[in-house]
Amino acid sequence: QVKKQCDQKLLIRMKTKCVPCSLNLDTQCPAGYTKITNGTGMPDCRYYLEIKTYTLSFSGCRHHCVKEFEQPGCCQGHWGPDCMGK
Repeated sequence: QVKKQCDQKLLIRMKTKCVPCSLNLDTQCPAGYTKITNGTGMPDCRYYLEIKTYTLSFSGCRHHCVKEFEQPGCCQGHWGPDCMGK
């Protein structure tokens, strides 16, 4: 029996919204994603506050999240929706 279906594992990465670090402790990743940062997250972003005609920029924190996704695919030499070969 020759294997026709060869699914590919993909890792999807995303970052949560940038917020003040003190407010980031309880930030959760979207459903299906796993948080890979701890505590207040990574201090690698800036968030903005608009006050009347001014926009102020502050250093902030965000969490990094990952999700494993399996993409259906055919093995080499096979193709189509049912991965039929020659």
